[in-house]
Amino acid sequence: MLKNLGVIATVFVVGLPAIVLLAGQMNLLAGRRPDDLGVRDGLLKPPVARSWNSVSSQAERHEHTDYHLIAPLRYSGDAGAAFARLEQVVAAMPGATVVERQPGYLYAQFQTRMLKFVDDVEFLLDAPAGVIHMRSASRLGRKDFGANRQRLETVRQRFDAAAPR
Repeated sequence: MLKNLGVIATVFVVGLPAIVLLAGQMNLLAGRRPDDLGVRDGLLKPPVARSWNSVSSQAERHEHTDYHLIAPLRYSGDAGAAFARLEQVVAAMPGATVVERQPGYLYAQFQTRMLKFVDDVEFLLDAPAGVIHMRSASRLGRKDFGANRQRLETVRQRFDAAAPR
């Protein structure tokens, strides 16, 4: 009986993490790119109110919880220069791949190093308001353990640090 428990414990402690790591390395945990990304009626994709795996600066315009709310990026001066600065910040971040660039819209994917989870991140320039709206969402799971919020706050910090003085 004790020997069987040792085998079971070994499978859970060694085998299961190895299987998950292998699945990640084979891109089985990347998920599928949503087909409803982009700007629709001046808005980014809304958060799913029953999931805690996304944050959006436009969440208040949709059904949401407080978890989904995040402030947009604020800038002063030239909107085009601010958006170009944002693109440079995003492109330089670890795991980031800029997928789509349009005037006033940026879409990037962020992939984690070990398990290769992919999150979709979007930015939308609102020049009259002097802000850049942002959204970050995990493709898989119902919870992100704060990863998307932390990512966008890191973007905010680097964006502000790169602002002309």
